Amino acid sequence: MTDEQYTKAPFYRVRRMTAWLRAQGYGVNPKQVRRFLRRLGLQAIYPHRRIGFSSPGHKLYPYLLEGVKVERPDQVWGADITYISLAQGFAYLIAIMDWYSRYVVSWEVSSTLDSRFCAEALSKALWTSRPETFNTDQGYSSPLRSLEVRISMDGRSRVYDNIFVERLWRTVKYEEVYLHAYQTISEARQGLGAYFLFYNMERLHQSLSYRKPSEVYFGASARV
Repeated sequence: MTDEQYTKAPFYRVRRMTAWLRAQGYGVNPKQVRRFLRRLGLQAIYPHRRIGFSSPGHKLYPYLLEGVKVERPDQVWGADITYISLAQGFAYLIAIMDWYSRYVVSWEVSSTLDSRFCAEALSKALWTSRPETFNTDQGYSSPLRSLEVRISMDGRSRVYDNIFVERLWRTVKYEEVYLHAYQTISEARQGLGAYFLFYNMERLHQSLSYRKPSEVYFGASARV
């Protein structure tokens, strides 16, 4: 229930989420809600420092997208992480998306929140193509530097940096996850695999003038 409300209103902070849960009949206090949200890896969307996989000494990069108009495929990719509820616990999902076409270049699911599954997703994405700029707050920049990809990172974390991926999470959860109630991480991988294939290749997007992400991504870049 909390994850559905978070998807509807990701700007709800602890106090507002506590009030909402109480209105549903749950006797919770802010401390319990804060602990629960942390356990699930959720944060309200508001200007604050994001949690990534950076370690002490990890290189920071400047924010490169101020005022930039995204006009073509592979101009900007963005990555973000959410969680997927399972019958027993939850799993983490990362997606790497092309901002222009909304095409999900790659994705991965993991039972633990560590940098390895992010690196795997990036490796798969780079087999498809490479972006001019990669916007992220995660700590896997080495492959990008070797390919001369510009890395955009903002330590203050702008709220709408990954707004396209945030919208993707809402779509994925309402059109796939909530409808199937995965029992295991294997079921999640299978279901999400089928869904992302549909999302990229068949789903018509209003923001793309009712075209498919694959049509815009490959067609606009003449790489069919």
